[in-house]
Amino acid sequence: MCDSPYLQVANELGLTESDVLARLKNLLDNGTLTRFGALYNAERIGGALTLAAMKVPEMDFEHVAKIVNAFPEVAHNYARNHELNMWFVVATETEEQLAATLAAIELQTGLPVFNMPKINEYFVGLKLEA
Repeated sequence: MCDSPYLQVANELGLTESDVLARLKNLLDNGTLTRFGALYNAERIGGALTLAAMKVPEMDFEHVAKIVNAFPEVAHNYARNHELNMWFVVATETEEQLAATLAAIELQTGLPVFNMPKINEYFVGLKLEA
């Protein structure tokens, strides 16, 4: 953590801060990146999160996705080629809020939500060649 993270990265790469920001914007604009931001360990800062899944009839998928995505607690949502075809991450401040959010999604969609909390955490190192 620092006050000027883009400047720090720029210095490490021998670029200007505006160069780093322009390159990030280009990667987002051209679809190479779909999201760029901080990643927090919610449990370590006292929050609660889970992976959830639903079995959504194909003809209702877009409608249900709009309902699910309207919840500010839903971090991202994606389709899978599986019986449980909608998967999303829910992050809240407390376990009680997490349970209430999942219940509200069930109520608004009329479909069961399968809560799949993390049991173990694994670190996968991703290194991209320059």
